[in-house]
Amino acid sequence: MSGKILKKADAFYDVYERKPGADKLTTHYCPGCGHGTLHKIIAEAIDDFGIKDRTIIISPVGCSVFAYYYFDCGNVQSAHGRAPAVATGLKRANPESIVISYQGDGDIAAIGGNNILQAANRGENITVIFVNNAIYGMTGGQMAPTTLLGQKTMTTPRGRNPHNEGYPLRLSELLSTLESPVYIERVALTDAKNVLKARKAVRKAIKCQIENKGFSMVEALSPCPSGWRATPVEARKWIEEKMMPYFKLGVYKDNTKGKEPYIPPKEEFTTSEIEKIIGIAATKGKEEVRIEPPAARYRNPAIKIAGFGGQGVLLLGEALAEGGMRAGYHVTWLPSYGPEMRGGTANCQVIISDDPIGSPLVSAPDVLIAMNRPSLDRFEPDVKKGGLIIFNSSLIDRRPQRADVEVIAIPATEIADNLGNTRVANMVVLGSYIAKTGILTKEAVISTFPIFIKRRDLIPLNEEAVQKGIDWVEG
Repeated sequence: MSGKILKKADAFYDVYERKPGADKLTTHYCPGCGHGTLHKIIAEAIDDFGIKDRTIIISPVGCSVFAYYYFDCGNVQSAHGRAPAVATGLKRANPESIVISYQGDGDIAAIGGNNILQAANRGENITVIFVNNAIYGMTGGQMAPTTLLGQKTMTTPRGRNPHNEGYPLRLSELLSTLESPVYIERVALTDAKNVLKARKAVRKAIKCQIENKGFSMVEALSPCPSGWRATPVEARKWIEEKMMPYFKLGVYKDNTKGKEPYIPPKEEFTTSEIEKIIGIAATKGKEEVRIEPPAARYRNPAIKIAGFGGQGVLLLGEALAEGGMRAGYHVTWLPSYGPEMRGGTANCQVIISDDPIGSPLVSAPDVLIAMNRPSLDRFEPDVKKGGLIIFNSSLIDRRPQRADVEVIAIPATEIADNLGNTRVANMVVLGSYIAKTGILTKEAVISTFPIFIKRRDLIPLNEEAVQKGIDWVEG
């Protein structure tokens, strides 16, 4: 009996292999932190409902981000505040899944305020666990949307002033005014009595999703002893004396009894229907563009393409990915935007694979296409041993220093200038890559041009640039 009672929930890993450091058996949370208590409540609910194999926990930025260390179920990490949007996509694509968005106050009520508002208003059939500890706990204890009036934080050393920072947001009250949410409750992780109430609320919220009744959220007032500069006992007392008078516990909305389950109809589309919906012409002869598999060393490439903003590195990647898809491969294309685009190094990541792709990230590329010197300097060390580097020798004044990779030096900008347009240097490089590896045919890549090249009169020039790249390698 004692073995059963003390047994760790099956929804937890037996050993936390993902957790850094030597200790793989205990969590990383600070003494007295409420996250561990809440994790246990969620894990036990997952076990008892028998949903581990179809549960996905979404953990964005903040202390909640490390949930994937511990939960032995589906885990997806999202950008700060975007968990409700990610949850919406996952749930709609996989309606049989149980999607739990696990968020802190700085995440859900600040940068993610619009995301949670819209997801709740749509009545998405997801479960949101909202950890409210009144500060940004992970990043130094700054003021959060839920920081109390007069509360001193790193960014409000004199205490929160309503005339300067406004009043603390009561998210449960706010969302409960919407029509669509089915169940919203605020609980506290303090004494045993309140923890049992929290357990009951979390289970009800998850059950609401299992029964397809719609949006549910449990807000948990949680201690943060480290952020509050308090002992665990003091932190729990502070919740009772300071937080609970303002954030009153209780059920703010419960329509579970009168709510009829809703299972959205599953829509399936043919390839031609999808092409019509997204506005591209039906692809003819897909089976004709697939060629004999390339040499083993060129199969299933993970490709990094980088250069100055304006050199067409993203277009080059799009053409490769679309061409690969038309040839019957699994593909991903992941662009990198931001300040680098303005004269620095912009890049995209492309994977072309015979098998389904688990992640679009390319940290150790098999192929590096470098259009400028900063790109070669930055990414050359990352290329796998035995990989391939193609570089634009017109703009790069050195060869790769690696002796354990293949290298193609092609004066892409010079060739493009001779064609009358510097901007087609990217297509010259594209031609050289497919000629070297045989991963795609010329026909496969140029068939994508009507999608990406808006000026139809420039398509023949781009096709000619691809051929020049092919000729450079084969000549």
